[in-house]
Parts: sequence; structure tokens; C-alpha cells
Amino acid sequence: MYQITKQSMIFFVIAAVVFVPFAAALAQDQGEEESSSTGQMTFDLLLIRPFGMLATLLGSAAFLVSLPFSALGGNVEPAYEKMVVAPALYTFDRPLGSF
Repeated sequence: MYQITKQSMIFFVIAAVVFVPFAAALAQDQGEEESSSTGQMTFDLLLIRPFGMLATLLGSAAFLVSLPFSALGGNVEPAYEKMVVAPALYTFDRPLGSF
């Protein structure tokens, strides 16, 4: 079980390293066009959205760990916005293929 999890994480890290530069290029091209192409939508659905879900999950865990320190510093709301809300909005609230 541990071996499968380790291999999956390695696969996702390699995929991110390979495909993230393409996402940046697609984001620059998006400013020139109004509608998303099928390739952009597929790329978003198969790669960017799963990583967004992972970022939301990890951001929520990090927020819970940092909550006592944020409460002491008086900045719970900004920490929540940056660690939980921003990744969730990027993943679930934007149109498919729009970067």
C-alpha cells in the first residue's frame, strides 16, 4: 500500500514538473482569445483540476496546523483566505479551460 502511494506521488510530481510550463503558456495565450479550446479544457480537466483539489486539501491541512499561531497573531481570516478559499475558488469556481 505504501509503495503505491509513493509511486503515485512521484508520478504527480513528475507530471507537474513536465506540464506546469505548458499551463503557463496556455495562460498567456488565453489573454488573446475569448473562448477556450478543447485542448485547454482537456488539460484543465485532467491535470490542473486534480492538482487544484490537492492544493485545496493541503492548504486546509496547513491552515489547521497554523490556526493556533494565526489566532495568536490575529490574522486568522487572511490565512483562511490564502490557504483554503483561494485554491478552492481556483479549482471549483472558474470556467473549464480558463486559466
